[in-house]
Amino acid sequence: MSQQLIVERSGNIETWWINLPDIRNPITSPEMIEAFVDNTARVDRDQDVRCVILTGAGKAFSAGGNLKDIAERQGMFGGSPYVQRNGYRHGVQRIPLALHDCEVPFVAAVNGPAVGAGCDLAMMCDLRIASEQAFFAESFVQLGLIPGDGGAWFLTQAIGPARAAEMALTGDRIDARTALEWGIVTRVCAPGDLLDEARALAERIAKNPGPSVRMTKKLLREARRRDLAGVLELSASMQALAHHTEEHRASMDKIAKR
Repeated sequence: MSQQLIVERSGNIETWWINLPDIRNPITSPEMIEAFVDNTARVDRDQDVRCVILTGAGKAFSAGGNLKDIAERQGMFGGSPYVQRNGYRHGVQRIPLALHDCEVPFVAAVNGPAVGAGCDLAMMCDLRIASEQAFFAESFVQLGLIPGDGGAWFLTQAIGPARAAEMALTGDRIDARTALEWGIVTRVCAPGDLLDEARALAERIAKNPGPSVRMTKKLLREARRRDLAGVLELSASMQALAHHTEEHRASMDKIAKR
């Protein structure tokens, strides 16, 4: 297993640590990308996993791209425009596709700076909580770049077009309290309490039946791009499946015995 992404399991919950603290946890190395894609596929197959907590080792959540590689035009940042295009498509863009398609809910425990693709990574998660030391910056424009990893979509979905435009067009930092006000995160806590808070939130999710948790996440994601009629049709189909799960029947038996 990759040491760039440390995975810990406790019950129905996994905690993933982005583990490159000396360089602020970039996510653009081939090893890191493969670790994200492989582990996301693994938990999607494992019906016992009901929630994943994602956080960063050290003081940063994630600096996004490796600035040294960007400056030196190495790896996915090198080559002709055509080669670079494919470098993004077959590189870092695999992470948002993997997380978006995964039926397991992700909680981002943002322990420090979430910058560029690191900010976008937090937005790819279903829920976010932040340490008081965290900040968010959609800072690509300050480097003469654009969000190359889907950030324009995820940020707009998370906080709406106006605030997404302010973040993306200025590149300015948003501190944890402003992130709470804007709806980027659902809560802010002391640094020492962050993982406990994330775990408590994950446990509130994981205590529910796995099939309904997974289908609810899927339905919420599909609701972003379908009209009401499409959501109702999908809801009818998913609800029919839910009615026939063992977990639903067990829940109803408990109610009947009260």
